[in-house]
Amino acid sequence: MIAIRIFRQLCLAALGAVVAFVAAAAAEPLAAPKPVCALSRTSLDTTLPRTREALLYGRTLTIVAIGSSSTSGAGASSAAASYPSRLEALLQERFHAISIRVINRGVNGEEDADMLARFGRDVFAEKPDLVLWQVGANAVLRGRSMTNEEVLIRHGIERLKTSGVDVALIDLQYTPEVLSKAGAATMVDLIAAQARRESIGLFRRFEMMKEWRETAGMPFLAFSSPDGLHMNDWGYDCFARNLAAAISESAAAPVMASTPATSVR
Repeated sequence: MIAIRIFRQLCLAALGAVVAFVAAAAAEPLAAPKPVCALSRTSLDTTLPRTREALLYGRTLTIVAIGSSSTSGAGASSAAASYPSRLEALLQERFHAISIRVINRGVNGEEDADMLARFGRDVFAEKPDLVLWQVGANAVLRGRSMTNEEVLIRHGIERLKTSGVDVALIDLQYTPEVLSKAGAATMVDLIAAQARRESIGLFRRFEMMKEWRETAGMPFLAFSSPDGLHMNDWGYDCFARNLAAAISESAAAPVMASTPATSVR
């Protein structure tokens, strides 16, 4: 009888544990499904001849991503979730027979003048085929002179073009902190005007993220971090997917050169 009583008690305890587990699982809210990443910004509005030659001749394609915190990966869960890391992985998937390096040269808090000061060490020393320059964000956040920023960006573009690399600018992120600043729209227009004037590439990150918010109806927290400024893992990944498609499209255009480009000096 004692054995039967103990057996019944064990069964009741096990049943109670199962009921408690089921109740807890039912009370836990289901995670919201991740939004689908649409490829809506797949053009840089220019060709990338040096990038195409690297792909055509099968040599290592080297890309340097220089910028501030949204290049370094602030808001991402790890360095692997930053946009340069995701871009490297996505381009490697597209061009699996070619070695691709995307070097992250983002530094938190930097402005355009700071980046210009390290072009020699952090950009040209890597002998890149393509430079992705994320500009303007911290200048807007700190209320800098647009006239001065225009001079800095133009000078940076001239230095990059003189080195012989392909160049593409990346404009601001569309997040609450950036949108709260009066100069945001003006800076986006300034960057676009510089890209047109200098006939270089431009990735319109601001417009892409605006589409996520206003066209797709996504809440800011779906693609940006709780600080209201930086992107989150999903945002960086979708950004990188659109940028990988844009680079691939721009590099697919024919070029006149019949021999590989020389290394950057």
